Amino acid sequence: MPEDGKISPVVTVRRLAPSDSISELTRLLHRAYAKQMAMGLRPLAGRQDDATTRKRVFSGECYVAVRHEKDPEGRDRQRLAGTILFHEVEEAQGPPYFSKPGVASFSQFAVDPLCQGGGIGLRLLDVCERRALESGATELACSMAEPDTDLMQFYFRRGYRLIGHWQWPYTNYRSAILSKTLGG
Repeated sequence: MPEDGKISPVVTVRRLAPSDSISELTRLLHRAYAKQMAMGLRPLAGRQDDATTRKRVFSGECYVAVRHEKDPEGRDRQRLAGTILFHEVEEAQGPPYFSKPGVASFSQFAVDPLCQGGGIGLRLLDVCERRALESGATELACSMAEPDTDLMQFYFRRGYRLIGHWQWPYTNYRSAILSKTLGG
């Protein structure tokens, strides 16, 4: 038990289920991307509607981190705490690096700000790294808002490196393209 006497909730990571709420997922994305929105950036995940969330999550493999908590009656209550989208198929042209042989990518990576710092993001990245290896990839890449230097440092600590830059048609900032060599 933690020092504060509170029982830590159990967190599981699994594929998005048909019974999961797209609206809850959209609200999670908006909370997680609020910092970038407050910086004046316009990431799609920070402002997309439920229809866009639905379209995006079903274009690839969407994974969610779920917090299991007990309600006052002792029943299990599940809340989405994070998400990551492996191999999203975009309508917009993406960075050429994402199309290179041996490169897999992820997007729409988010952890609820109230849950950050507890390892949820690392667990979601682990799932994508495992899926990339299973698919035969040797690199796992992502696109992130270059002005978000805190997020970039998070990726660098995880072993990612800067590959280049990209301008998505639906954002107002230059994206940094990062990649990590897998299995080595």
